Amino acid sequence: MASTLLGPAEIRDLADLLGIQPTKKLGQNFVHDANTVRRIVTASRVTEGTSVVEIGPGLGSLTLGLLERGAVVTAVEIDKRLAEQLPETVRLLQPGAELTLIVDDAMRVVSLPTEPTHLVANLPYNISVPVLLHFLEHFPSLTRGLVMVQAEVGQRLAADPGSKVYGSPSIKAAWYGEWSTAGLVSRQVFWPVPNVDSILVAYDRREPKGTEPERVATFELVDAAFQQRRKMLRQSLSSVFGSSGEASDTIEAAGLKATSRGEELTVDDFLAIARVRLAAAGS
Repeated sequence: MASTLLGPAEIRDLADLLGIQPTKKLGQNFVHDANTVRRIVTASRVTEGTSVVEIGPGLGSLTLGLLERGAVVTAVEIDKRLAEQLPETVRLLQPGAELTLIVDDAMRVVSLPTEPTHLVANLPYNISVPVLLHFLEHFPSLTRGLVMVQAEVGQRLAADPGSKVYGSPSIKAAWYGEWSTAGLVSRQVFWPVPNVDSILVAYDRREPKGTEPERVATFELVDAAFQQRRKMLRQSLSSVFGSSGEASDTIEAAGLKATSRGEELTVDDFLAIARVRLAAAGS
């Protein structure tokens, strides 16, 4: 069974074959441990026939693990050399597995030939939050996911209001669903070994908090609040409302204290402020 996945020797051989030196620019750290791959696949709750989208499959470690489980995988890869090799790797190790490959920048992908229900990926550290939010925005069919990200980023995604790591990513992620950490991943299972720890983060999607205009308005408030996170909301949101007085009136009309700080508010709190603002603009 182990021969259907990639080990350290296979990873190195593939990289040599393609002339690839993993780059920090693309956040390339390849998983070479089959047990870790199977652990990720199990935690993702993917089963036979599950439609999965994978972002940045790289040399195919996680792709093969998903296919081994019987998933139907659509993979998005920006590196053309990696993209050209991946179908061949799958053909050799798991002939007959269902893989669709999209060669593009994940941040530009707004449609897919399938309607995936699961997102499972080892996300590049440098773009993990933007690409994750991009896919959640554009693919409402995604109801469940498991991503491996830098530990600090993962803890931020799953953070609750009031914690030291709670911030803009925490609130924007909460718009789409429930988030939780699902275990640390050793640095030693990657090649090259990264200088940061990794963590698994799981999410379960729920019904949208509001409309698309409400999401845009809410996210604008969140960005403003956390650009000056130490300031009170009436000050940090004054750039959005035009003055601290207008900000105070709107915040209080939403049932919140203008002296609060962004790190104390939930996504529902920010949505309440956005709705008061939108109602005033439409009246």
